[in-house]
Formats: sequence, C-alpha cells, structure tokens
Amino acid sequence: MKEIQQKFQVSYSLPVIFTRDVFGADNKILAELLSKTGRRNRILIVLDSNVFNATPKLLDKIEQYASRHGDVMEFVSPPFIIKGGEACKKDMSEVDKIHALIDKYHLCRHSFILVIGGGAVLDAAGYAAATAHRGIRLIRMPTTTLSQNDAGVGVKNAVNAFGRKNFLGTFAPPFAIINDFDFLNTLPKRTLRAGIAEAVKVALIKDKAFFDFLYDERQRLASFEPDVMEKMIIRCAELHIEHIGTSGDPFEYGSSRPLDFGHWSAHKMEELTGGKIQHGEAVAAGIALDSLYSFHTGLINELELRKIFSLLEDIGFELFHWSLSWMDINSALREFQEHLGGRLTIPLLNGIGNRIDINEIDAALLKKCVNTLSETAEGKERRHASGKRADAGKRGSRKILP
Repeated sequence: MKEIQQKFQVSYSLPVIFTRDVFGADNKILAELLSKTGRRNRILIVLDSNVFNATPKLLDKIEQYASRHGDVMEFVSPPFIIKGGEACKKDMSEVDKIHALIDKYHLCRHSFILVIGGGAVLDAAGYAAATAHRGIRLIRMPTTTLSQNDAGVGVKNAVNAFGRKNFLGTFAPPFAIINDFDFLNTLPKRTLRAGIAEAVKVALIKDKAFFDFLYDERQRLASFEPDVMEKMIIRCAELHIEHIGTSGDPFEYGSSRPLDFGHWSAHKMEELTGGKIQHGEAVAAGIALDSLYSFHTGLINELELRKIFSLLEDIGFELFHWSLSWMDINSALREFQEHLGGRLTIPLLNGIGNRIDINEIDAALLKKCVNTLSETAEGKERRHASGKRADAGKRGSRKILP
C-alpha cells in the first residue's frame, strides 16, 4: 500500500467597507475595488425585492454609476429582482433563476455577482454564486442591520431544504463586503430592531465592554439613533471578522459554533413559524432562553441575568415566542448537532463577555426555562390588559428567579 499526504493552506483577504451613497457620483469605492482585478469586469446584479420597492431611484443610480466607471465594470443585464426575506431561501427556483442568468450571459469564474439586500438574499445569491462554475466572485452589499453586522459579514451561504433552515450551503468567502449605511434609512422599525439582537449575542460571548456600551445606550438603540446604530454595527462586524480570522476554524470543521449563542432554538422557531418570526427576533428569544439556563446552572449571576433581560426588553424585544412552547427540545438539539456534526456542543455564557461550550443539556431544566419565560410573558400581558402601570420589567425579572 502507498499513501501520499500533503498539507496546504489557502490565504483569503476579506475587506469589509463602510460607506454612504455607494452609487453616488463622488463615491468610487466599488470602482476602485473592481480595478484591482486589472481588467473590465462583467457583473450580474441580484437585487432584493424589498430594497427595489423601497428605493425607486436605485436602478437609475446603478446605471449611471456603471456609465461613469465603464472602464472597470459592465453590468451584463438589468438587475435580477429576487424575492426578499426567507422566501428566496425556501424557493429553490430563485437560485435556479440566478444559475440560468449566469449561463445565459456566459459569466465565468472571474466574473462577479453583486448582491444587494438583506441576509436571506445574501445567503441565497451567495449559494448560487458558490455553486456555479464551482465559484463565481461575489460582492455583498448588505442593506439591513442584521446583514451589515452579522449575516453579510461571514463566509457562509445557504438555502433551506427538507423543512430545515440552511440545509444546503457552502463556505465561500466573498470578494468584498460593502456596507452602505444609507440603506438603513429605508427599513421599517421591526427590521431595524431585529439586527440588534446579533450585536447583543456577540457582546455577551466575546466583549463585556461592548455589552456595557449596548446596555448604557439601550434607549438610544431603541430609538434607532444613527450614530449609536452605526457604532453598534461596526463593532459587531469587527468581532465577527476577528473570529473568522483568528478562531482557527472559519469553515466549522469542529463541533463548536461559538458565534451561535441562542441560535439552536432560534433556527427551530423560524422553521416552526415558516419564517414569520424574523431571525433577529428569534435570536433575542433564544438569547433569553440560554441566558436563563446559564443562570440556573450557575454560569451567570442574578445581576447579569437582569441586565441581559433589561437590555433586550428596553430595545423592544419580546423574551418569549409561542413557538418555543411547541418545540420538541430533544429533537431540536439533535438537529442542531446533526447540522454541525460531532458531539452536541452548545455555547453558554460564562459571565458576561465570555462563553463556555457544553456537551450535555438538561432537557427538563431547559423546558422549565421555557415555561418560566411563557408564564412571565403571560403575566405581563395580563397586567397590560388590566391597565396596571406596574414595572413589568422588575416584576418579570422576579418571576425568573428561584
């Protein structure tokens, strides 16, 4: 028998750029980025239908931008308008349409797909790009809070299949990520708020100072004041990029996915509701559940738990969603383990700003935590309905403690 072994490494560069008015006359960021290839680049634009509807002048601006910078770019067709939100990840025909356009316009591996949209659209278009010709260059242009600080920053692409979130996917770092803060001005409050949950998550497991900043600024975050929102997005993106570059496992070959605190239940909530709950809303409820479990297992103290719950509630999140009560906890944990491979590995808090990976979960205790969150939410609704002006946050936090 003869065996040959060869180790090798592949070096990636992942620029994450923050700007405004990316297609404006004075903004050359995209053109300068493309000029680095040393040639004229053929580009297919994939545009989120929600962004298309919210920015009626965007197509004209894109066309004018291409005319000004025709030496480095050529848009091969009008933008393909893809279904916004989870619809594009549930319907494989959207990916098929992108593949058909790649074939129709003879795009090659040195061509580009420029995807403009929220996290789900980035996921679906990224999956299409990664699977055509084994990988077409991708430029992401996230347009939501969540996609600018989390979903658009990483190296993953995916679509849903077999009733499972992100069942089909790839690890494929994009050519670049360009965050245009002006897109945030087009978002409804619910979508603006949803992305803040990912900042709370990464602060809880990686950066206590960032958590303290979010806690101190929670009222301004609740009002979506631009300066604090932008600081939050940039720091959250920094922490994600730092993790990808320094964790030693950017493609998740191990059993641990440390940035997914609160996500094992969040993904299941999205599946149970057919995507009607936004990802960030599900993550907020998942954070509440896993924080409460962390408290009951002695990993965080009472004050830390109160601050976590106050931060989430003051920003405007609900700590409980009805789909948690419908969840088969053992089945959800098993599916999460199956998705990652290896041993069941769930990140929990080890104080604020630190995490610990655990391999065993007390399902009975976890169910009690779900029931506690449900009872607290019901009590809050009853007080609201009766017109009492009691401090719901303080009363609720007393109910979650032994």
